Amino acid sequence: MLGLPEYQQAECIAVYAPLHHETDTIMLVEAAFSAGKRVLYPAVCGNSMVLRQITALEHLSTGTFGILEPCANGVDHQADEADLIVVPGVAFDRDGHRVGYGKGFYDRFLDHPQLKACLIGLCHDFQVVETLLPAEAHDIRLDLIVTDKRIICCRSNRNHSSGPDSYKGGR
Repeated sequence: MLGLPEYQQAECIAVYAPLHHETDTIMLVEAAFSAGKRVLYPAVCGNSMVLRQITALEHLSTGTFGILEPCANGVDHQADEADLIVVPGVAFDRDGHRVGYGKGFYDRFLDHPQLKACLIGLCHDFQVVETLLPAEAHDIRLDLIVTDKRIICCRSNRNHSSGPDSYKGGR
């Protein structure tokens, strides 16, 4: 993922703290810190989600649902402030749909009119299913899915009109 032009060009990235067996993001975060990128993590506030900047992994503590979150007194950021957002999931399809844990925090958060970020699903290859996942009109589709074996350019992609598996990089 570090070689993707979307990552290299991003000045501000948002990542998740993994839950259960989701793909770990620590190496990505450490690389972002080393490259001087701003790093944002999600925090749950009631029924919504915000992003908060951290400057060290030690600034995370156990929050809602037992997930690591930045401290509550940080400045809240919205989806339109990140250049790249790494989105978690349990399963993904080649059209950019994802299944999470069913609370809808990411879909509500990403439904932002000024969203410009590249949305990347980060997962193990076995989490990508060949059949379409159930989706609703409010579900936000991903631009790319990055696995341990391949990069998938999603059919519904907002930024890559060349279609699935024809990723050439760049935006």
